[in-house]
Amino acid sequence: MKRNYTQAFLNELPQQRQMLFVSGPRQVGKTTLAREIISTPDYYLNWDNPDHRQIVLSGPNQTAAYLGLDQLHKKPLVIAFDELHKFKDWKNWLKGFFDLYEKQVHILVTGSARLDIFRKGGDSLMGRYFHYRMHPLSLRELSSGFDASMLLQPGHKPEKEALTQLLKFGGFPEPFIKADTRFYNRWQKRRQQQLIYEDIRDASQVQEIAQLEILAQLLAQQSGQVTRYSTLAKQICVSVDTIRRWLTVLESFYYCYRVRPWFNNITTALRKDPKTYLWDWSQVADKGARNENFVASHLLKAVHWWTDMGIGQYDLHYLRTKDHKEVDFLVSKDGKPWFLVEVKSAASQAINKHLAWFQEKTGAQHAFQLVMDLPYVDADCFATEKPTKVPVESLLMRLV
Repeated sequence: MKRNYTQAFLNELPQQRQMLFVSGPRQVGKTTLAREIISTPDYYLNWDNPDHRQIVLSGPNQTAAYLGLDQLHKKPLVIAFDELHKFKDWKNWLKGFFDLYEKQVHILVTGSARLDIFRKGGDSLMGRYFHYRMHPLSLRELSSGFDASMLLQPGHKPEKEALTQLLKFGGFPEPFIKADTRFYNRWQKRRQQQLIYEDIRDASQVQEIAQLEILAQLLAQQSGQVTRYSTLAKQICVSVDTIRRWLTVLESFYYCYRVRPWFNNITTALRKDPKTYLWDWSQVADKGARNENFVASHLLKAVHWWTDMGIGQYDLHYLRTKDHKEVDFLVSKDGKPWFLVEVKSAASQAINKHLAWFQEKTGAQHAFQLVMDLPYVDADCFATEKPTKVPVESLLMRLV
């Protein structure tokens, strides 16, 4: 399956001197992306390959010679370094390589979540890269191409059964394509073990891995609920500070993500406690919580893409007051509320009265109640400004 990211990054690489860093969850398709972007296997180096590792360890000049940079080429070569972050001194190595051969190459660097962890440290690569976050498959990506430079895509009818299959098997390419329950169960178990007992154990300072695994299971059971650090700490018998640190680790490895409250202009709004969702919404057992997590992940993919592409600064929040008024999501654009989203399973459910209240308080332009069981309608939901019931497919097909 060719991802929409492929053509977008092929277009991006020649247009700027900076390297492209692509990070995302384990098995989301980063290695496949790298192999599709380069023109020949010789321009792809994977740290996990012992032969490629030896080439990198021989130094930037020897690596350049292996890639043919000591020869004349008609145009800069597109090369990819995969899992390079596992090399302890990868940032200094890459800085030296880039500074020497910047005019001869376009560089793609892909890696697991650890790439994002190390990226946040002291940054010797400042000004030399743009960072992109790669997400699982979405409804739009499965059903139609997209214009990477556009904010909202034109309406398009989704592929038949795409919504049902995404909800059941998640958006990671391999289990989605196979659409086989037995394979999915085995894949899911193995991926969870690799993430916690290999990736996190090897790259973090967490010693109590078994307890961290319990935290991961609790987060799956509580997806979409306000995350109370003190409650989790009591359940696992650790300190609140430990829970905060472990959540940051799980977030850094793309197991989960936190959506923080919006409180500007709302004096009674919650200000601190986030909601937590999973990158793999298929792990959420409760149907209603899974639907909410599914929509959250589509919105997060959109705000990350719009921000990473430089269209603007977009963020995802939720809304809740101390007297329990609540709306599931608020998407902000350049620091200002843009649209509100409430997720409901059935069209028979009345429009959440808090949508209108929060829309007035925040000044958001749009307020949608997404309905999971309404069929796709080929109409622009962004043409409406008052709270409106919208088929989930009609909104998500406008995103990426």
